[in-house]
Amino acid sequence: MLPDTTAHVATFTAVFVALFVAHQLADHWIQTQHQADHKGDRGWVGRLACAAHVASYTVTSLLALLALPLFLGLALSPGRVAAGLLISAVTHYIADRRTPLKRLAEAIGSGPLHALGVPREGRDDNPSLGTGSYALDQSFHYLFLFVAALVIAA
Repeated sequence: MLPDTTAHVATFTAVFVALFVAHQLADHWIQTQHQADHKGDRGWVGRLACAAHVASYTVTSLLALLALPLFLGLALSPGRVAAGLLISAVTHYIADRRTPLKRLAEAIGSGPLHALGVPREGRDDNPSLGTGSYALDQSFHYLFLFVAALVIAA
């Protein structure tokens, strides 16, 4: 039998890996093009597109977490799983609405990084996954995947 600390570390590691893999799948494969294009829009179209993305993201995360007890025999607290998924969902929604993350970047002096790679007005720039906005978005998500994994594994 593993000592308590080792068991918590093992649980945290498995939970974080499951959440990280689910994040990659949900953000890049499962999210629809409509959701990706409109989740940052103002008004209800944007809010609903973002909510739909976060719903499918959260279901994907839950399925990944359910694999842990099923395949590894890892016991997870339903309450802690719910709390961790709530943290992940709420922070994912906030980040994906675009404006809050842009304002946060500007407030801490990272506005130029956030704007890196954004098409310039009047230019035929090619947007790519290599933008500063994308890098800040993903790192924000990873931070809260870490927090969610701590909550679930604690």
